Amino acid sequence: MTAIEGFCQQFRLLLKARFAAINVVTQEEARVIQALMPVAEELGYQIVQWSNATGFSSDGRPDPNTMKPVRALLQAHDLPSRSLLIMKDFHPYLDDSINRRLLKELITVFRTRQSTLLLISPVLSVPSELLHLITVLDLPLPDRDEVRQMIITASKALGNGKDVMEPEMQQLVDAASGLSAMEIENVLALSLAQTGSFQTSVVLQQKQQLIRKSGILDYIGHTEPFSSIGGLDLLVDWLRQRKDGFSPKALEFGLPYPKGVLIIGVQGCGKSLAARAIASEWSMPLLRLDVGRVFGSLVGSSEQNMRAAIQQAEALAPCVLWIDELDKGFSGVQSSGMSDGGTTARVFASFLTWMQEKTAPVFVAATANNVSQIPPEMLRKGRFDEVFFTDLPERSERVKIFEVHINKRKRDATKFDLERLAGASSGFSGAEIEQAVIGGLFKAFHAGEELEAKHIIKELHQTVPLSQTMKEQITALRQWSKGRARNASSRPRQKDQPVEPAV
Repeated sequence: MTAIEGFCQQFRLLLKARFAAINVVTQEEARVIQALMPVAEELGYQIVQWSNATGFSSDGRPDPNTMKPVRALLQAHDLPSRSLLIMKDFHPYLDDSINRRLLKELITVFRTRQSTLLLISPVLSVPSELLHLITVLDLPLPDRDEVRQMIITASKALGNGKDVMEPEMQQLVDAASGLSAMEIENVLALSLAQTGSFQTSVVLQQKQQLIRKSGILDYIGHTEPFSSIGGLDLLVDWLRQRKDGFSPKALEFGLPYPKGVLIIGVQGCGKSLAARAIASEWSMPLLRLDVGRVFGSLVGSSEQNMRAAIQQAEALAPCVLWIDELDKGFSGVQSSGMSDGGTTARVFASFLTWMQEKTAPVFVAATANNVSQIPPEMLRKGRFDEVFFTDLPERSERVKIFEVHINKRKRDATKFDLERLAGASSGFSGAEIEQAVIGGLFKAFHAGEELEAKHIIKELHQTVPLSQTMKEQITALRQWSKGRARNASSRPRQKDQPVEPAV
């Protein structure tokens, strides 16, 4: 059963159970109507549609007398039994107390007449007095089977009858998954207009723009492999063990899908880099969820934004959902009831429930710096498969980090005294080492010389590392990690030793 078939089945059951009011949350109004009208007709319902531009319309002709919401709600009482009244974009009118009252009375009347009110809107906006009367349905994005069928249909309609063969079909399905039906049709038409065929690269380019335009998720197209990480070998090994955890063979073996990993540690020590590298090594799409963007100004919009983000991630599955600085995103949960009417707490609760119960192969890679700001519920087993702690890099890890960043700047790291550089950078984080290499490049460029170790060392000596400016916070973080998180490196710093001073 495809996602849309399952949605129609839900709707059929609600009609058979005589639910009087249903709210479908979607941007795809036409897709909902096209899918649900045959179900209603099959069950003997008379269909009437309303919008503020046409009023009541059962035969395609507008009715100016019912364009106003009040007139429409009053006249709806005269509809015959077993009517399905489809009202489009009614949510702006729910701010009016008269409209809310009339809607409540209409639903009460419909309950006695075996009629149903179907509200279709792009946002969830159900007033508190109507919550117990209206059932909410979310239209799912097209699943992979639907996407495949849409590509076949578009190929025949737009591509002069040319069939898309495997493995191009599989690549196109992967690229288009996570988009709405209309967006898929548009990007396929654009690809055909630009290249004369359906090209995965064109679909992916448009997909990145469309997901970014949603304002909640970012599609990250370029990531780095594990080889770009200096150290964190235990974390890398743990992730490599789970690389094939999404395969059919793993499911047959009895393994559940990996849920995710939370990486906590000192700033600039590879947490975000590791999270991004997962998608590259596993050959999966990488989505970044900005929790701050989830919270909207309209009542109910924050909860809807989170649902939309989850829906899009599941439609793209298998994928990696990256949440950077989780501690900042949900730091206001404890005081939510006093500060924002409980919005943050509700969004957080829905996200926790999804993490616990999700069956889609979405791997959540989250990072955090300040553990005191992380709600305790987030750390409970079952939300994440494991919690790792990243500390300042040891000497051997600093050697590897210098090697990575020197090679990245088109220099041969073997020509540098890496041991000397590692000794001069004691107490530096990976991010600070990268900036030291960049600073050394500027010094060499300004002096008209080729980059040498002396330029980098001079930059190191002029830098005050975070291990000195935030010594107390780092010590507290190390103390917290004891017995609460696994070390990301096989050569952890002794937690009871002070932070190494910079040379």
